Amino acid sequence: MTTVTLLIASFCLFALTVHVTGILAVLVRDVVRAKQPPAGTALPAVTILRPVRGIENHLEETLRSAFELDHDTYEVVFCVADADDPVIALCEQLIAEYPAVPARILVGDDRISVNPKLNNLVKGWADARHEFVVMADSNVLMPRDYLAQLFAAWMPDTGLVCSPPVGSRPDGFCAEIECAFLNSFQGRWQLAADAVGIGFAQGKTMLWRKADLDRAGGIAQLASEAAEDAASTKVVRGAGLKVRLVRRPFPQPLGKRSLAEVWNRQLRWARLRRMSFPLFFAPEVLAGGFLPVLGAVALAVLGVIPAVAAAGFAVLWYGAEVVLALRLGWPVSPKALAAWIVRDASLPVLWFAALGGNGFNWRGNAMDMRNMVILSSAPATAMAGTAGEGALGAGPGPGWRSLRQSRAVSAVWRRGPRTGAGVSARSWRQSLRAAMSRSGRKRPD
Repeated sequence: MTTVTLLIASFCLFALTVHVTGILAVLVRDVVRAKQPPAGTALPAVTILRPVRGIENHLEETLRSAFELDHDTYEVVFCVADADDPVIALCEQLIAEYPAVPARILVGDDRISVNPKLNNLVKGWADARHEFVVMADSNVLMPRDYLAQLFAAWMPDTGLVCSPPVGSRPDGFCAEIECAFLNSFQGRWQLAADAVGIGFAQGKTMLWRKADLDRAGGIAQLASEAAEDAASTKVVRGAGLKVRLVRRPFPQPLGKRSLAEVWNRQLRWARLRRMSFPLFFAPEVLAGGFLPVLGAVALAVLGVIPAVAAAGFAVLWYGAEVVLALRLGWPVSPKALAAWIVRDASLPVLWFAALGGNGFNWRGNAMDMRNMVILSSAPATAMAGTAGEGALGAGPGPGWRSLRQSRAVSAVWRRGPRTGAGVSARSWRQSLRAAMSRSGRKRPD
């Protein structure tokens, strides 16, 4: 065996060991967590903040799920940046359908960061009425015991409980590829990190004790990074606390996806990881099964190992992933297996693309990550009918307004006709127009 073949064989063996060990860690974690007692019945009151923008796949279903939770005391607060956003009508409809659940809409854009989702959440954080606050993306489908699952992961040394996204109900092969990235790749490594006590935040769902973040400087502290989840991890660890994950991540129904949507999302996340956690990003070029399986094939071609051994290597690699997906209830099918192979083949390309640029596009916002600026922005109405997703993004740009101006508009929505304030729709509309006029915003028709 030559030096080159020895290096290839060592790499293949090391990669397979890391791959299988990570999967075993997640499987053991799942078994252990299944035996832990539930969170109990006397759970704290919670404010659920849902930042929304535009219309996306399965949106009515995911937003509706927040109104059907098994929890004694909670409120739902929809945060909308643009008063012309078509999602407002859907939020109003849901609030009217569930009068027993305290809910309201806040409209306004508090530009404290380069991240539009964080800017959208500022008014909701300030208006939250309960001790615990959940920030939940609009495309998270909440099970009835959503809050109980979050509190089940809360320990005395916890500063934040999160859930990574798990793709469900993919429609088409491109959506299968997105599932391949989200579930048994990114989700798996996030759960493995949590299993060994180094969990990190993921912005899809974040449960905070409000006093903890306020003590650290408030929601503005999450503006220190382009991604609010990266900043959250650093804030929590800086306070000597831990980020923990729920036992099993909450689903995100995908529906249809285009290849461009999947690529742009993964490229954006990769570039954000490169900026926020460069040491974790560096080895990603070697992640996935493409290079190890290719190495095993090369060894077989060179006559170092028999061809059946190379085939067995590939079967063991993806067979372990199948076992993981079946255990955690993630989609498994021949199309899913093909998507895993496509994902792994694209990982080195994705890594070099992430290394070679600083820009990305989030929901119509073209971003320059290094300079922390928004280059261009599409209106929320342009998002209707897209497969958008509620992760992080942009920053100061056209249409900037002060915190005071934003709150003038938000205050009118807080006392809106469906929040129990008793004002007429006509007077409420007139008040909203007046507040928007004072803030320099376009008036609604």
